[in-house]
Amino acid sequence: MALDALSEVLWHERTLLELLLFKLEEEQLLLTAGRTRWLAHATREVEAVLSQIRDAELGRSVEASAACAELGLPDGAALADLADAAPAPWDELLRQHRDSFASLTAEISQLADGNRELLAMSHRATQETLASLHDVHTYDGSGRSAGTAADALLVDRTL
Repeated sequence: MALDALSEVLWHERTLLELLLFKLEEEQLLLTAGRTRWLAHATREVEAVLSQIRDAELGRSVEASAACAELGLPDGAALADLADAAPAPWDELLRQHRDSFASLTAEISQLADGNRELLAMSHRATQETLASLHDVHTYDGSGRSAGTAADALLVDRTL
């Protein structure tokens, strides 16, 4: 039955969305802790999950088309429309999937926005730090203020 296959794909997609939420939370923890060393790894993991979600969406589209045909709905009908047309217990299961997708999407959107804000703040702080380096005063071998910029500066550009 097409509804069984659709539900299986929806469960898989929900699992991937939960994994994305987890990866975004990991990324946020790294950002708030200032652990930028691991940020590139966390970002790659988020991108990998997003790629898996795109693949799952393709599978969902195929299974949803088959379910639409089975229920006599036009191709591309919304999940709510599928739930309205589906017999029990599929109707309730599809509504639960829809509610879960809405909840997860809202959480993911909120977390992603927060991460973007943290990244922007970190970027601004890094720019301000780099801009202040021209005012660095050092001391010479006798302990007097040299008043000139250091000959060599070590700057962590991963910030």
